[in-house]
Amino acid sequence: MMNKQEKTLNNEVQHAVEEFVQIFCSEKQKLPANRIMNEACENQIAKLKKIGIPSKGRSIDKVVNEMIEDIYKYRAESNHPRFFGFVPGPASMLSWLGDIMTAAYNIHAATWTTSPAASCIEQELISWLCTQVGYTEKSGGLFVSGGSMANMTALTAARDTILKEETRHLGVAYVSDQTHSSVAKGLRIIGIPNDRIRKIPTDSLFRMDIKELKAAIELDIKNGLIPFVVIASAGTTNTGSIDPLQEIASLCQRHSMWMHVDGAYGASILLTKKYKHLLNGIEKADSVSWDAHKWLFQTYDCGMVLVKDKRNLLNSFHANPEYLKDLEAKKDQINYGDMGMELTRPARGLKLWLTLQVMGSDAIGDAIEHGFQLAEWAEDELKKKKDWEIISHAQLAIVNFRFAPSGITEEQADELNQEISKAIIDSGYAGVFTTELDGKKVLRICAINPYATESDMRNTIRRLNEYAQEFYQPMEAIS
Repeated sequence: MMNKQEKTLNNEVQHAVEEFVQIFCSEKQKLPANRIMNEACENQIAKLKKIGIPSKGRSIDKVVNEMIEDIYKYRAESNHPRFFGFVPGPASMLSWLGDIMTAAYNIHAATWTTSPAASCIEQELISWLCTQVGYTEKSGGLFVSGGSMANMTALTAARDTILKEETRHLGVAYVSDQTHSSVAKGLRIIGIPNDRIRKIPTDSLFRMDIKELKAAIELDIKNGLIPFVVIASAGTTNTGSIDPLQEIASLCQRHSMWMHVDGAYGASILLTKKYKHLLNGIEKADSVSWDAHKWLFQTYDCGMVLVKDKRNLLNSFHANPEYLKDLEAKKDQINYGDMGMELTRPARGLKLWLTLQVMGSDAIGDAIEHGFQLAEWAEDELKKKKDWEIISHAQLAIVNFRFAPSGITEEQADELNQEISKAIIDSGYAGVFTTELDGKKVLRICAINPYATESDMRNTIRRLNEYAQEFYQPMEAIS
């Protein structure tokens, strides 16, 4: 029986959870008034370090309150409609609900025996996602922590499928100069050093240059190396560009190479009616990474890796130690611990399943399409302003631009755009950060929040322009 102390603690936990839910939901309702970034000052960090780890427990109410006021409060508010930095994940409250429910039941989702219903849901979801890509019944995959793990899982399967152990030292991988950094990191982890990772230049639209790719592959073959994988991007982080998937697929087929598509961000447009065609050719890829915690509005972490032939994952990751003999999967069952690196793994897919069940895939597709429109509104407003240069046009909810009046140097322009970004972030109104394209410091908007409006986009550009004019005047006077 539960002793009195345990019962009292459980009651206190239940009370604290109920109180937190009320506070959290209240914060969500007043979200648009919040600042974009809440930085923790040195005093706040010192306060947290001073808490230490107590030898005797403290009141749960006090600790929960500390977490809300002193920890969770200080963060980038990625759920804010005007947080346009990086590729944020504005998480649905449905996903949040699914997350806390799954955490409450604490399911170990490595084997069918320990999680039959959750494994069934993951199997059904993966099958449905593979169908969106255009894969057949031979396909499969699993939920992982995110794009980094999805990419590395797929690249491991690529290495093991294309290269023999005695020829691994000859294997060469091909990325573009816009490929996400997680890809090179994953390649190095699986034994492909930097000198066998070819960085292919991109064209004027920041897509992998096919002529350069073809030339690099042919040169490596001539030099006795073994080209084994091309990593194409479906929605680059900087610009939302989509590499020429059809042409890359043809090259890979010609040279018996694995084609992997990093679709962590852009694969979500497969759920749209209006833009799905932009990913024609993705069905020819051997593997695809896809993050639900980006443009499917899920809480962290919720990534997927999909493969055209699920046997490739089993060949790389299946293990059968003596202590798991009783848990071997039977016909039509899948042990997801045998398809990836994690044995201890949570049931990540349940929150996505809950979201899809309640919203339906059409509503999510509409929300994704709204992101395209948001970036187009921003670009339209930019075109009305003097001295603004569009570096990459609106695509996949991303647009890159810079304030570049004539008569100033490139260094001055870089400094000016950095100051404009800092000013709007410090104001708390919007999160517009910088990146670099073609050696230029540029401002970047990634607008995927379904609650952002046309007014949010146009007013953000107007404010950026106001800061630009304010900062440019002194510079103009000095020159």
